[in-house]
Amino acid sequence: MTHPTLTENPTQSFDPQHFDTYVMHTYGRFPIAIERGEGCRLWDTNGKEYLDFVAGIATCTLGHGHPALVKSVSEQIQSLHHVSNLYYIPQQGELAQWIIEHSCADKVFFCNSGAEANEAAIKLIRKYSHTVLDFLEQPVILTAKASFHGRTLATITATGQPKYQQDFEPLMPGFAYVPYNDIKAIEHAIADMDEGNRRVAAIMLEPLQGEGGVRPGEIEYFLRLRKICDENNILLVFDEVQVGVGRSGKLWGYENLGVEPDIFTSAKGLAGGVPIGAMMCKEFCNVLTPGTHASTFGGNPLASAAALTVLKTIEVENILQNVQARGEQLRTRLRAIARKDPTLFTDVRGWGLINGMEINEEMSITSIDIVKAAMDEGLLLAPAGPKVLRFVPPLIVTNEEIDQAAEKLETAINKVCAATVG
Repeated sequence: MTHPTLTENPTQSFDPQHFDTYVMHTYGRFPIAIERGEGCRLWDTNGKEYLDFVAGIATCTLGHGHPALVKSVSEQIQSLHHVSNLYYIPQQGELAQWIIEHSCADKVFFCNSGAEANEAAIKLIRKYSHTVLDFLEQPVILTAKASFHGRTLATITATGQPKYQQDFEPLMPGFAYVPYNDIKAIEHAIADMDEGNRRVAAIMLEPLQGEGGVRPGEIEYFLRLRKICDENNILLVFDEVQVGVGRSGKLWGYENLGVEPDIFTSAKGLAGGVPIGAMMCKEFCNVLTPGTHASTFGGNPLASAAALTVLKTIEVENILQNVQARGEQLRTRLRAIARKDPTLFTDVRGWGLINGMEINEEMSITSIDIVKAAMDEGLLLAPAGPKVLRFVPPLIVTNEEIDQAAEKLETAINKVCAATVG
């Protein structure tokens, strides 16, 4: 693709103060405005170029302006972009078929976001509890501390981080929290809640915690968890909103753990930046019926066409192999940087192209400090908490772009350290 050079005709009219006059201040925005993108690169309204290792927070699977996605969306919107789910939508059916044929699920429900997909999973759990486990009047869903499941009232309750729940009480009942990767905590929680009509109905976890610091699940933990769920008639639910659709180096995050969930959710990368969410389940817990759940925009022709294009492109262009190779390259480069200052960095971890670099808790430097310095160098990163840098570039990132990002990161770190010492 070719674009006009921004420096030839920059957008001079953008005014952050004007923007803030009308838009709610629900984000701590960095002081740049993005105007266009191509591949793994973005340009702001002043013409500055950035390597994009945020990808809309693990969303722009194929990068920016990918020809296949441009063609698919352009053709679909000229034909039909939206129609109600009161009617059959062929594109939605084709997308569902692809997902079912490439996953452990039997049925799909489509919505618009990760929070909505997780809401659908929570409703499915509760309906299953009341209609199949008909003795269970007070089902409890166990989730992990440091998890993140969305911003709706039910999903912030599911989220095991008090900072997201503050000032939104009363929270939804029916949730309890355990440490991540701690099987003893799971066993104790199940035993403690086995009280007649109040007991654990589901365990809802991320295969890798994203917002909680890019913390991968441990294989032995999840293998034992699957066995516990089977023995106790508990649903195992995976939130794959951030880690799914190839980001982990596998199509689905659960493939890294050697277990299959009963229910799992997807969103962010599913349509490469076009809003869509999905909740998948196995047939035995497929209890939602007409009138019990719905979504006006869910799985409309435009979003479904985009998602199908993303998934087919991942398949035909062997993108998973690129994710695995570039992820290993990135972790190697990050570990080399960390070894140069072992007092500053304590860990580099992740799967595929979702990786975290942990800053020593005892150091005054924060992830935001380095994110800002990297932005000055033309590299976009995101924090995953105050002490973890998150690296989630588009899945099409190249060898050269990984090296360039590492060089920009090292320059940024050196400048932050120098400023801190000074």
